[in-house]
Amino acid sequence: MDKLSTEKLDLGHVIKITLAAALGGFLFGFDSSVINGANGALKVHFAMTDHQLGLAVALSLIGAAIGAYFAGRLADAFGRIKCMLAAAILFLVSAIGSGIPFGVTDFIMWRVIGGVGVGMASIIAPIYIAETAPAHLRGRLGSMQQMAIVVGIFIALLSNYLIVQVAGSANNPIFGRFKAWQLMFWIEIIPALMYGIAALRLPESPRYLISQGNIEEAKAVFAKIKLDRLDEHVEAIQKSFNNEKRHTLSDLLETLSNGKKRVAPIVWVGLGLAVLQQLVGINVIFYYGSMLWQSVGFGESDAFLSSLINSSINMVMTVVAILLIDKVGRKPLLLVGSIGMMITLGTLALCFLNANPDGSLGGGAVVALVAANFYVAFFAVTWGPVMWVMLGEMFNNRIRAVAISICGLAQWFANFLVSWSFPILTGDSGIGVGPTYLLYTFFAAISIFFVAKFVRETNGKHLEEM
Repeated sequence: MDKLSTEKLDLGHVIKITLAAALGGFLFGFDSSVINGANGALKVHFAMTDHQLGLAVALSLIGAAIGAYFAGRLADAFGRIKCMLAAAILFLVSAIGSGIPFGVTDFIMWRVIGGVGVGMASIIAPIYIAETAPAHLRGRLGSMQQMAIVVGIFIALLSNYLIVQVAGSANNPIFGRFKAWQLMFWIEIIPALMYGIAALRLPESPRYLISQGNIEEAKAVFAKIKLDRLDEHVEAIQKSFNNEKRHTLSDLLETLSNGKKRVAPIVWVGLGLAVLQQLVGINVIFYYGSMLWQSVGFGESDAFLSSLINSSINMVMTVVAILLIDKVGRKPLLLVGSIGMMITLGTLALCFLNANPDGSLGGGAVVALVAANFYVAFFAVTWGPVMWVMLGEMFNNRIRAVAISICGLAQWFANFLVSWSFPILTGDSGIGVGPTYLLYTFFAAISIFFVAKFVRETNGKHLEEM
């Protein structure tokens, strides 16, 4: 067990700040998945083509990529807490605007604004949690970010399902002239306000305070986290910042013996983890699940219920991940997840390839549902939380913020490609659902090799050891 595990901790305080910071993860999940229930209605309401629908869903992810890229730099310049407040404001503005669009263009604009908030939250939360949590609890507390994401996804899909049950359809009126899909977006106003209030009550990251020379303030924050060897720990962090300049992309380069520069291998590993987490197609389930199940023969209510079941499994298995991540380690979980996703995605692909001429699955519907649920379970207990935990802890203090920003940019760009391409690949002029899922199966197989060859265990190490 890590040597800090024997120290006295104000565990209640640690959990409180972790949960508060993870509210950003909740909004990340809610904002990303609320579109699941609305995209079919939006397609009808605005008479969208498959290409327009793909852009309406996916362009918010470009906003997320922008937010993720600049989040690290903004966090270093202004602090973690101010970035959380900025993200909360973006979520609030997006939630209001997305429910009252005049057309496709301004709807996309409001979603992009929310996407920037999602990108910022996706980066700030793991940085803040990693810099605040004790090493021996960091994996479990860092997993709270993913837990918050999946709870956000679940609440988004649950609220969508309940709204449809009341209204009868996502495109039906529910309050006067307002339609059900508009209310789906306005629900987000509540957690956005909660996130802003919570951020105002959080202490600043002690490592950020030390980087700014606020040593006594940092000690006061650390004193609530661990009580022993405080001066020694602060001194170690100060040494890690010695001779540090403002973080730039050049910090990610290393000089070889021949004088040439290359991107540090650890950065490539982070990029690989970030991109592969998306290329296995997980967000297709959470962005297009309702439309997908309707396309293969499910009724609207049953399709919404199937998406809700997927999300419930996602949430339960993330709890399992929190219990396992510091006991089993990061790398073994990633390997198990990769193998499980390859098998379940391959099963889904076979079901869709053998669909009836009208697109329905017939007797294969049950197999497809079971495979989809196991696929979500394998992702939720492994790649979902582990990727974010590793990005928060695998880089040293000098490059952490800028490295996580680059990895976050890559992760959101991969998310964009998958989300934008899915309605096009599976539409009338595309390759079909079966071949699309074969593509995701291929990337799951690639992830097995990648983890086995390149990923190193980080479990239990201090951030200053990286």
